[in-house]
Amino acid sequence: MSEALVDEIEAINSIYGDDTLTPSTQDQDPSIFILTLPGDTASLRLQFPQTYPDVPPTVLGTHSTGAAGKRGAAARDLTLFRDAVSEVYEPGQVCLFDAIEKVQELLAAVKEGEEEEDDEAVSPHAGDVPDATPTAPPTEPSAGGDLGPPPPWTLSAPFIENKSTFIARCAPVTTPAQAAAFLAHLLASDKRVRTATHNITAWRVRGPNGTSFQDCDDDGETAAGGRLLHLMQLMDLWDTMVVVTRWYGGQKLGPRRFALINQTARDAFVRAGLVREEVAAGGKRKGGR
Repeated sequence: MSEALVDEIEAINSIYGDDTLTPSTQDQDPSIFILTLPGDTASLRLQFPQTYPDVPPTVLGTHSTGAAGKRGAAARDLTLFRDAVSEVYEPGQVCLFDAIEKVQELLAAVKEGEEEEDDEAVSPHAGDVPDATPTAPPTEPSAGGDLGPPPPWTLSAPFIENKSTFIARCAPVTTPAQAAAFLAHLLASDKRVRTATHNITAWRVRGPNGTSFQDCDDDGETAAGGRLLHLMQLMDLWDTMVVVTRWYGGQKLGPRRFALINQTARDAFVRAGLVREEVAAGGKRKGGR
């Protein structure tokens, strides 16, 4: 098993739960793992070649049909995950985190379409039933209800060290209120993020008439927000916000954690096209605007 796969297994289980990616107990082949997708979905059998991530994992099939027990849903999840792997995989780069996030997006779109079809099928036509007295709305909306569309996040790759996992999200923002609303949406809609150890935030916005606004939040990781904001200042990033989520792994990192937080944020900026990757002499990469 490659070191990259060991790190990826640790990151995936830190983010989504301890039993998300585990070795198969039904196969003698140690390269076969069981991936349990988040939510009410199927578990999948994956095989990782010795040369992964230079070659992609093979999605062998379903392991179980999930809590719903629907074969059709399991086949759907299998197809969507294969599509997600094909879309996100790049040779030499681990891909499971991106594939899981991608398949979650695809599943949400599919389920939304199914719900709309069900609503159309059961909705009475005008005149079929008498007007009913409106009822009060529920005190707590269902997951994702009334939150509006999700912010246009660009996610970093997961970074792990001593069992702590870091992931950054960045998005374009035009006002301080929008930055606050995007953070609120993230915390309300994603339980994994909401229950993480820290969600460190920084944003910078250019206002009208030459004004500017910037702020940050440590979320319990003392001085981390200010360092994140300083990184954005050095990179001359404007009209952007970033949220770095950390799941603590039980081992203190000391000052090293600040470098990891900034490294993760920078990766999100690069993926969003806000920073240009340049290859200097000797093959070492550096960033520029």
